[in-house]
Amino acid sequence: MAATLEVKYFNTYVLKRFEPEAPVVGSFLRQLWNGSFGIPEEIGGHPRWLGDGQLKNCWYIEESRIRGGFNNTTVDFGVRAYLVEQEPDSSIRLNSMIYSGIYNSRTGINQTNVFSVAEQITKSLDPAQGSIQKLYAEDTNLIIFQQAKVSKALIDKDAIYSAEGGGLPVSSFTTVIGQIVPIPGNYGIGNNPESFAVYGYNKYFVDSNQNVVLKLGPEGIVEISASGMNGFFRNQILNINSSAFGLGKLIGGWDIYNKEYVLSLQPVSSTAQLGEPTLSWDERAQGWISFFSYKPSQSFSLTNNHYTTFGDSLYLHNAQNNIYNTFYGISTPSSIEFVFNPQVSNTKVFNTVNYEGSNGWQVDFFRSGETGPGVVGDPAGFVLDTTAQVLSYNEGAYDSAVPPNTGSNAVVQPIFRVGFYRKENKYCANLINSTPVAQEEIIFGNQISGIRGFFTNVKLSTDTNTDPNGFKELFAVSSNYTFSSGY
Repeated sequence: MAATLEVKYFNTYVLKRFEPEAPVVGSFLRQLWNGSFGIPEEIGGHPRWLGDGQLKNCWYIEESRIRGGFNNTTVDFGVRAYLVEQEPDSSIRLNSMIYSGIYNSRTGINQTNVFSVAEQITKSLDPAQGSIQKLYAEDTNLIIFQQAKVSKALIDKDAIYSAEGGGLPVSSFTTVIGQIVPIPGNYGIGNNPESFAVYGYNKYFVDSNQNVVLKLGPEGIVEISASGMNGFFRNQILNINSSAFGLGKLIGGWDIYNKEYVLSLQPVSSTAQLGEPTLSWDERAQGWISFFSYKPSQSFSLTNNHYTTFGDSLYLHNAQNNIYNTFYGISTPSSIEFVFNPQVSNTKVFNTVNYEGSNGWQVDFFRSGETGPGVVGDPAGFVLDTTAQVLSYNEGAYDSAVPPNTGSNAVVQPIFRVGFYRKENKYCANLINSTPVAQEEIIFGNQISGIRGFFTNVKLSTDTNTDPNGFKELFAVSSNYTFSSGY
């Protein structure tokens, strides 16, 4: 369908084409005119299509000069520049870095979307060491964490060394990313950049390929998992790598309040709040000092406070509310398990257990001679002696069987205890043997005070009734023992 336009003077017009979506009969559209399917009818200031069907090759005409004035400023598209890319397909280079132009908020310069192909704006690392997982800028160095290697690169400076290793004078010339220098040690960050945490000049992370936890400091890379926990981390990280197609996580973070590196080992991605091992490394003690019962999604510190997230909630861990042993609204008791092993080559009889600390601790077990699986007929192993549970000072208290007197002649009944007694602010209890009767014994096991063995395994935990979720300290645990002549 042709269109006839009447003009009073010569001017220039622009003919534009677009492809709108198929309209519905009676729907309002914003097009001014269409040359293929009829002319719109103005209804309420909006054009309405009289025809229906799918619109293709829609055209409209507009004046190219402002206000349609004679020789006014034109508003056409002007000259366009086209660049033909020989290889238009995108490529992913997992072992390379690229940088853009500068950004300066003070001067309003923002060139973060400028990537000049005329400059050397890419840096590549050894592809045999895997993909780049983490970048961390420290002073004038950029630390690059690959899956199997850690390197550092100079930032905004250039260094030239002589054959003897000494520095040479360099003219005023800088590079954004300079020479890449590998850090000694065949370690990387695996596929777990979420394990990274930093405090001062120490960087902590996990190499899941080597099954180790590492610290990168001024002295280099050190295996902190080897401090008494080598076998534990080997088994736990192997479990994470082999479960759920390797979808497990290693959430790391720095607790600035307690000055500890906190690492949460999460074999599978689940919604369970508790149950996964989370533990902390203390740089002052040079060891792993605590296990926790919470499972964070993220862990970080801000202004002297330690925070974690779980789900869509944020939790403050060092809140001064006198509530302890409670994470994400769930309370769990604290416990500590250790070994008594004095005079390692002698057989001993352990008679008592004593501790210094707060009220509310109990002994869950005190056993000796524990071994692994034995011979046929003894698949569960062997335990020489064991004791009954030693109740806490409050939970072990009871009255005598005689009811107390009432009235003016009331007599205060004594309190007896089957657990810990308190003397000079130290809690102590006798160990009552609860071992089943053995055929060769003349005095039965449960009639003997104390247990025999070269060493004993002991576990103390907080009870449920003494100041629940309150503050409880444990300074020291000891046992009185005598030497035994034999079995």
